[in-house]
Amino acid sequence: MRHRKAKGALAIDSAHRKALLRNLTVALLRHEKVVTTEPKAKAVRRLVEKVITLAKVETLHARRQVLKHLQDAEMTAKLFKQLNARFSDRNGGYTRIYKFGHRKGDGSPLAIIELCDFGVASELEKKEKSADESAKKQAEKLKTGSPGRKPAKGPGKGAVKGADKETPRAEKKKAGKKAKAKE
Repeated sequence: MRHRKAKGALAIDSAHRKALLRNLTVALLRHEKVVTTEPKAKAVRRLVEKVITLAKVETLHARRQVLKHLQDAEMTAKLFKQLNARFSDRNGGYTRIYKFGHRKGDGSPLAIIELCDFGVASELEKKEKSADESAKKQAEKLKTGSPGRKPAKGPGKGAVKGADKETPRAEKKKAGKKAKAKE
């Protein structure tokens, strides 16, 4: 009897399912965010959780087991070097799944699966950039000595962009009038 042996079969044969889940796992580890169908996201979450937990051990045996699952040396190295450090204090729950609506063609439910701290590094970079920009603005204000805003350049508010430029037709017309005036 096959009781309590359920797995996300995804209505495909086992070889196709293994390849699909392997590819989705590698894509998720590479890009840290993947849009896929909801059943595939739930199925790949199990594999990703296991692989990240294995990577936290940092032994040769664990590295070989991860390589057996992923079959991608580059992602295995990234998992053991970068992602391992990010998830060292977390005990499971490394992924997050958001429902994303339905696909237009067949109406299947879509989901976004991402690593839980996705965007943390980019948020820190944004804060650093904004701090650098504000420091530059402060230095520029002190340098110019003007505490207020800089005078506006170009046309005033509400002006049509490119209104001061003439259209090619108008330019031809003007050129024709100039030529007639010379005659």
